[in-house]
Amino acid sequence: MKGLILSGGKGTRLYPLTYTRAKQLIPVANKPVLVRVIEAIREAGVREVGIVVGPTAAEIQDALGDGSEWDVALSYIHQASPDGLAHAVKISQDFLGDDPFVMFLGDNVIEGGISGLIRDFADKQWNSQIVLKEVENPSEYGVAKMRPDGSIEQLIEKPKSPPSNLALVGIYMFDHHIFEAVNAIKPSARGEYEITDAIQWLIDHGYMVFPHIHRGWWIDTGKPTDMLDANSHVLEEITPCLHPTAAVDSDSSVDSRVTLQAGAKIVNSVIRGPTIIGKDTLIENSYIGPFTSIYHGCQILGCEIERSIILENSSVVDIDSTLRDSLIGRNASVKRSDGKPSGIKMNLGDHSTLWV
Repeated sequence: MKGLILSGGKGTRLYPLTYTRAKQLIPVANKPVLVRVIEAIREAGVREVGIVVGPTAAEIQDALGDGSEWDVALSYIHQASPDGLAHAVKISQDFLGDDPFVMFLGDNVIEGGISGLIRDFADKQWNSQIVLKEVENPSEYGVAKMRPDGSIEQLIEKPKSPPSNLALVGIYMFDHHIFEAVNAIKPSARGEYEITDAIQWLIDHGYMVFPHIHRGWWIDTGKPTDMLDANSHVLEEITPCLHPTAAVDSDSSVDSRVTLQAGAKIVNSVIRGPTIIGKDTLIENSYIGPFTSIYHGCQILGCEIERSIILENSSVVDIDSTLRDSLIGRNASVKRSDGKPSGIKMNLGDHSTLWV
């Protein structure tokens, strides 16, 4: 069994943060989304993983290296242009060979991992298995039409009259027959080789395609609101811990749902979890509320922050109002001006300075 992670997108929906960073490397609960995907695949017992990369290839390779840090062997497969998910499979054939594989979109975060999916597929004689989830608005997704035996009859992209409320999540299992499909299909109206078309080809040619119904939460971290939602979910899941080198002075209050990473320093502040404070970050004279992730090397002085993500080496200083529901990029600076707005909401890119 091998793993294939698709990580070639530019992340335009997360601008301005992704002007200067691959979207898959933006952290959720202080761990890059792409690393969470790698760990989910490894925990399912898969050690050989290929990553399909595009314009941000150099940054991703620099961040992940050979994968040994996560006990996997990483190979990088370069996709010259964003020609679709099925095209990504097609160009990965040399890496995948005849082995079955799990394909995972590199910007997805899912509750509970994928071990159950791998186990299902290994125990059956199926040619493909796709993860589906019940959604409230199926007309906005690719939707599955089921047969009485539980297999998939048809995949329909954004149907006006959905045959079910089961939407494709972006996690797939395939055997080697998928290469017949990706080599047979034609580009769609938008000029891409669609994975749904390849799966439909398998179905139409008598191959067995079955679903795995995911009951937990799943988030595609493509938009700022999605990043914040994913951050909240993951913070609720992680086991809080205080690193031995983290310091909390006697004038501070840190509750039991807070994680402090190495060298974090809390001075005269209140920290309420679930929250994570990164390595060598200083929190002073501040309140950090639930569902906040502050990454490494930050300074938070004289502020109140709730349900936000602040990336590395940024500073937020002397803000009168509560900063909430915000994404702050790397090396950014937020400082107070004379105005006193009742609240602040922003998505601030890397190397920015904002006076409020």
